[in-house]
Amino acid sequence: MIGIAESQNVGIKTNLISDGFLSPNLGVEVGLARKWTLDLTGQTNLWDVNQHKWKHWLFQPEGRYWFCDRFAGNFLGFHAIGGQYNFGNIHNNIKFLGSDFSQLSNYRFQGWGVGAGIAYGYAWTLAKHWNIEAEIGIGWIYTQFHKYYCFDCGKKVPGKFHHNYFGPTKLNLALEYIF
Repeated sequence: MIGIAESQNVGIKTNLISDGFLSPNLGVEVGLARKWTLDLTGQTNLWDVNQHKWKHWLFQPEGRYWFCDRFAGNFLGFHAIGGQYNFGNIHNNIKFLGSDFSQLSNYRFQGWGVGAGIAYGYAWTLAKHWNIEAEIGIGWIYTQFHKYYCFDCGKKVPGKFHHNYFGPTKLNLALEYIF
């Protein structure tokens, strides 16, 4: 395995999974100490795809503890998450850990969410300045939202709603350039 140079303190990355779902994203990871980094990642999706509304933006800062040297090998991450969304016309029958995603088939949801989680990841050194990293995390998200009767109409279901979600909060397969 190629070792990390001590002068490499900053990485710029993109999550290839999010890119595949047409949600452009960009992350910056900064070395804080020999075994600690701070990862700041944001993503957005500002368009509708095939009559499905999947608009959102989110920001996910994460402190990382590396078991060996930073930017290489195993790490634990402690992340926060925040953002806004506008989802609807997404046909499915998914009910998962107390969340009923099948409601996205018949309603549109517009609101915001905040949360926190813990993650495990691994970074493989590809070359002197290139890494690929995989990460999975679980956590909690609290969300408040308005519910609408259809994908494109403005007719609101009366009331303001909230939901507590517990489950996967991070799935990352990132390509990273370190300098």
